[in-house]
Amino acid sequence: MTYPTVSTTGQHTGAAFGVPSCPRFPLIEEAVLAYWAKDNTFLASVEERPAGVNGANEFVFYDGPPFANGLPHYGHLLTGYVKDIVPRYETMRGKHVERRFGWDTHGLPAELEAMSQLGIKTKDEILEIGIETFNAKCRESVMTYTGEWQDYVTRQARWVDFDNDYKTLNPTFMESVLWAFKTLYDKGLVYEGFRCLPYCWNDQTPLSNHELRMDEEVYKNRQDPAVTVGYRLETGELALIWTTTPWTLPSNLAMAVRPDIDYVVVESDFSGRTERYVLAEARLAAYARELGEDVGERVVERLPGAALVGRSYTPPFSYYAGHPNSHVVLAADYVTTDDGTGIVHIAPAFGEEDKQLTDQHGIAPVVPVGPDGRFTYPVNDYEGMHVFDANALIIEHL
Repeated sequence: MTYPTVSTTGQHTGAAFGVPSCPRFPLIEEAVLAYWAKDNTFLASVEERPAGVNGANEFVFYDGPPFANGLPHYGHLLTGYVKDIVPRYETMRGKHVERRFGWDTHGLPAELEAMSQLGIKTKDEILEIGIETFNAKCRESVMTYTGEWQDYVTRQARWVDFDNDYKTLNPTFMESVLWAFKTLYDKGLVYEGFRCLPYCWNDQTPLSNHELRMDEEVYKNRQDPAVTVGYRLETGELALIWTTTPWTLPSNLAMAVRPDIDYVVVESDFSGRTERYVLAEARLAAYARELGEDVGERVVERLPGAALVGRSYTPPFSYYAGHPNSHVVLAADYVTTDDGTGIVHIAPAFGEEDKQLTDQHGIAPVVPVGPDGRFTYPVNDYEGMHVFDANALIIEHL
């Protein structure tokens, strides 16, 4: 096959013109796109390769669809090239590749945009104006920039079918997802579980890691108070734990040490009476102000973390005293002596590593916090109070 050369204006003029020394690449690209559009080249590449019986010759490329309520950015365009390579390769191998474009119309980004347009900020306000009204605004919002998306994607020479696109809000799409889920369930591949996820109490919904990073004006870092607390071991000592989330202490179900870390028992009268405290030897200097400048001379016992594993203790709050298999010292490889005391407070409902550890020991999580981020029964002392507001009060009570 002979390909025509091109001019600096992007017009195909035949071999007599020659190769220009300074070709205008954007014009050349636009000319190629115009030729593809006139020739229906993409459509022909699909129709000339039949799908076969029961789709035997079909290749389906599952592409995570973008939201259309925002313009494409560099990340979309970069991955778009990659997403184009695979279907083109399979087409060259003779496969039937339809490449329908899709639109993600569900999730927090769509809802936040609709809330912004409606001038509302909370779930209660959504319920007040009505779910149907809110959904209608979401449907309108998510398709705002479909034309711009088509221009961008086409301009980067990516072959996709916009005329037969799919939207996740379509009942046919949602039903296909439910069908797939039921098929997995019928095969015994679906189970009910409990996971720790980032959560937004304002919108009362779990968050993905992507959603946490999507808007610097919405999600901000915050500084919370840290506290060191003594848990009374069955052997009489106070095992010191350090936490930056005092509000999780009412939900404490275990504490963790690392078996190969060296721990010490220190005798001190810091609290007004003589007590014995347990912490990692490597963290002694960090607690010299509280336990005494001569803390190194106050060590009355040294023991490996393995010797602490299995000891029971009295939790700092009694809300869940007697919870099955709980309030014992567990072994965990992730415990370090970089900060804190070398002993980790475990509240499995509020930490992924905590949850994994307690699962191994048959300790079920407890969640005394409602969808709005406020304490619920049985944490009576703080019931109705937002967890962050309770930090200072919890520290005071301790």
